[in-house]
Amino acid sequence: MPIDNRSVFEKISSEYYALTSSEKKIADFALSNQNDTQFMSITELADACGVAEATISRFCRRLGYKGYNAFKLAVAKSSPHRKLWDNPLSGEVTAEDSLEDICKKLYSAETEAMAQTMELLSLDAVRQAADMLHSARRVLCMGQGGSLLLANEAAHLFSTYSNKFTCVGDSHLQAMAAATMEPEDVIFFFSYSGSTKEMMKTLTLAHEQHGKVITVTRFPNSPGAKLSDVVLQCGANENSLQTGSIAARIAQMYLLDILFSEFSRKDLEQCQYVRRRIAEALADRHV
Repeated sequence: MPIDNRSVFEKISSEYYALTSSEKKIADFALSNQNDTQFMSITELADACGVAEATISRFCRRLGYKGYNAFKLAVAKSSPHRKLWDNPLSGEVTAEDSLEDICKKLYSAETEAMAQTMELLSLDAVRQAADMLHSARRVLCMGQGGSLLLANEAAHLFSTYSNKFTCVGDSHLQAMAAATMEPEDVIFFFSYSGSTKEMMKTLTLAHEQHGKVITVTRFPNSPGAKLSDVVLQCGANENSLQTGSIAARIAQMYLLDILFSEFSRKDLEQCQYVRRRIAEALADRHV
């Protein structure tokens, strides 16, 4: 079978008059909003087009893509600003920039990520998450890929208050932990997209066990978010060629710092006591 080297937009134009009326809505939106489409979750695109998520999946397969993520990657490669994403540089950094330009652009991108998070974040959700973590019997911090680094950081940070926080890394161990949850247990899940297969499997198991779930994600209407008791929305847009961008991680770290501060101030005396014990235990480890 010959390889089809046409851009995604060329494929859409070629197939346009063979599309159903619902598929044409998707095509029209993607053609008119090329830069926005690459950042949208399947749920957001479905809402924007007024169609079902299943319709978008069929549309992607009709164009020859295995799924929505493959379609988004093709959009990112074909967008008018693809020059910015031809390499792993972020923050709209180009190969021609000076080091000073790079510093300024990344500073701007990363401070903007925190500003977006502050604007998007629900304070009620933060309070609810802090209360849920306080009352939990144990808290299982989880994620996949780059998000697992954030889950590990969360477990480390909160363990300076209580030893009930642990990071569960392997996807099989995550499934096992979710399948044996008690109603008093909480899963603290990090997922930028909120829509990985491993996440859905784990959260479905947790739901069946009546365990509670807190999710940190960019997309509050994602499939994973819909299985969560509390959703904490972070800022920072990244396209399919920027997976694991530092700006997105900084946005989530900022959110994590906010949550930990709210969590700790509910019992500052306990927090100070545990931190003194930890400091004493680690004192002789420093040169």
